[in-house]
Amino acid sequence: MTMRELYDRTKALFPLGELIEQRSGGNNDLVFVTVPAAHLRATILHLRDKEGFSHLVLLTAVDWLEEGQFQLTYLLNNRQQAYDLGLRVMISRDSATMESIHDVWPTAATYQRELREMFGIDFPGSPRIEEEFILEGWNDIPPYRRDFDTLKYAQEKFSERPGRKTHDPETHMRQQLYPDMSPTGK
Repeated sequence: MTMRELYDRTKALFPLGELIEQRSGGNNDLVFVTVPAAHLRATILHLRDKEGFSHLVLLTAVDWLEEGQFQLTYLLNNRQQAYDLGLRVMISRDSATMESIHDVWPTAATYQRELREMFGIDFPGSPRIEEEFILEGWNDIPPYRRDFDTLKYAQEKFSERPGRKTHDPETHMRQQLYPDMSPTGK
């Protein structure tokens, strides 16, 4: 069975987006498909129970600030076929909530706790979801959101240390790598 055949079979059952092939034609195929949030659980259960995707490799998020959305990516693995399948789900940033899958794969609870703390995405019912995970005592917006101002936060929370220099990365690297060149790069 190829990933295309798997996609076609699964698309007949669930409303899947376009198949995006990252790696194909050899060992360790990797593809991505967008799934509506309302169909994620059923799709995951089908892939686990009927198609051999027995392992949740990771669950991660991307902040699409300009579009007002988060993209969740559930990377699943079928060890026997050497397939990796990324299911992408778009959810609103304003009401960043997604159904938990900790009962499908218990390891998801850890990923979900991290995503709640770092992005502010809630997974109601996930174990220990309300407990601090990484950022003990954090009281600002989640730091992985793109509208979090890291520089402003650092300036407000930390004092300058004498003798510390800040370098513009481009200029600094140019000076380190090409010290004989003029400042204009010629």
